[in-house]
Amino acid sequence: MTQQSAAPMPDRDAAPDRPAICDYEGSTYRADFWEGKGRDYEDAVERAALRRLLPRAARRYVDFGAGFGRLIDEADRYDHVVVLDYSRTMLQDAQARLGRDARFTYVAADLYRLPFAPNTFDAGILCSVIHPLEAAPAALRQIRACFAPGGTFVLEFANKLNLKAVARYLLRRQTWSPFDHEPVEFVRLNFDFHPAHIHDALRGSGFAPRRRLGVSWLRLGLLKTTLPLQVLVALDRLLQPLGSAAPLAPSIFVQSLVPGVQTSLAPVESMFRCPQCGHAPLARQGDTMPCPACGSRWAVRDGIYDFKEPFPS
Repeated sequence: MTQQSAAPMPDRDAAPDRPAICDYEGSTYRADFWEGKGRDYEDAVERAALRRLLPRAARRYVDFGAGFGRLIDEADRYDHVVVLDYSRTMLQDAQARLGRDARFTYVAADLYRLPFAPNTFDAGILCSVIHPLEAAPAALRQIRACFAPGGTFVLEFANKLNLKAVARYLLRRQTWSPFDHEPVEFVRLNFDFHPAHIHDALRGSGFAPRRRLGVSWLRLGLLKTTLPLQVLVALDRLLQPLGSAAPLAPSIFVQSLVPGVQTSLAPVESMFRCPQCGHAPLARQGDTMPCPACGSRWAVRDGIYDFKEPFPS
C-alpha cells in the first residue's frame, strides 16, 4: 500500500493456512477517520465505557490493536503497557505520540499468532478491532492464552442487533436478519456480530463474561450537530447499562474475567513466546529475538518488537 492509501487491505503475505488479515500498513487511518472527522462523541463514550469496565489497578495492560494509540491514556494508572498492532507504521505513529518510556512496549503481531507467554497480562482491551476478523473465536483463544487468572478483558464489537438494523429488516429494506446469531460480512473483512455469538465465543475461549454496556446510542448526524457534546455523552452514559438487558446499541462493550486466583505475572524479560512454534521464553540478542526451539528469528526494529514474520532462513 502507498502512504496515501487510507483503506486497509488483506495482507497478501499471510500464510495460506491462516485467516485473511486486514492490514493498515501505510494507512492514513488516524487523519482520515478520527482527527477532525466529527467523531468526538464516539471517542468520548468509548472512553466512558472503558472507565466503567477496566480494573482500578493492573500490573501489565495490553491494547490488542492499539493503532496510533488513541485509547492508551486510559491505561495511565497501570504499571506496564503493551501497545500492539499488526501495522508497523501505526505503531510508529503511536511511538511518536507516546514516547519510548520503558513503561511502554511496542509489538507488531498477528492476533491469530500472538507472541506472548501464559500469565503475561492482567488487563487488556480489544476495541474497534474485532470487526475485520473472519475467525474471531480463534483470535479470542489466542488472547485468553496470554492472560493470567483473575485478569480483566474488555471487548468492543459492532452490533448487528442494533436498532437501525432491526428497523431496516422489519421494513424489508435489508435482506440479512439482525436476529440471526451468525456474523454478517457487509463488505470484505468487515463483520457485525450478534451479542449471543460473542458471548458464546468468549465462553468457548475460556473467559467468563460479566458486564455488558451498549455504547453510541445517539450516533446520528442530526443529534451530533444539534446537541452539545457534553449533553450527548451524559445521555449516552445514562443509556449504557441498557446494553445488558437490551443490547440494541451500535456498539457493545463486554467485560470478561479470567477464572482462577490471581498469580504473579511473567517477568518482562520472559513475556515473549515464539509465535511460530510456541516456545517460551524468548531472550533478546541484540536486535533479534531468536527461538532456540524452531530456529525462527524475530526482529527488534527501532524500538518495535516485530513478530509479523520471521527473518528468512
